[in-house]
Amino acid sequence: MPKVPEPVVAAEATPPGKARPTKKKKLLIMVVMLVVVLAIAGAGGMWFLKKQRDAAAAESGDASVEAVVEQHDERPPTFMPLDNMVVNLADAGGERFAQVGITFEVADSKAEEKIKAYLPSIRNSILLVLSQRTATELLQREGKEKLAQDILVEASRPFGGVAKPAVAAGKGDTKKAHASVEPTGPVRRVLFSSFIIQ
Repeated sequence: MPKVPEPVVAAEATPPGKARPTKKKKLLIMVVMLVVVLAIAGAGGMWFLKKQRDAAAAESGDASVEAVVEQHDERPPTFMPLDNMVVNLADAGGERFAQVGITFEVADSKAEEKIKAYLPSIRNSILLVLSQRTATELLQREGKEKLAQDILVEASRPFGGVAKPAVAAGKGDTKKAHASVEPTGPVRRVLFSSFIIQ
């Protein structure tokens, strides 16, 4: 009997045009995945260490500006504009006056409602503080900053007292150190929306 050739059977059929992955490609993929996992773990570790360092710095009083900003709640502040105020200044002759637009930065709308309850008293105090200034004082940046601090003190008064003064060192020996205040009431900052002196 003649020998019939046996059909040739391929061990594994691969579709035409697709090459079978080799061990080198598998190894390369595994190495790339390992590098990505290590990079993610390293970034997470750096983030965790930075948070711990910022928290430790905040406790010791050496907090960076970024750390302090991150600690505040991320809600945007609420701004409460007051009506413009016109007042005669304390210059000789009484002919100079100022028109000042003031905006309070407050934590939220609840704080704004608290302020509205005391607004006539706060406006009166602000007008008294403004009328004690001279045009020369208010034309200088330092005079405006001092006025904003004094207004913040007056805005804090109805809510349990005057803001706590904290002495900040001035620049150079010739300038005096001036006091900056921290709010004790719902008003966080005093901003000027307009400032006209005539």
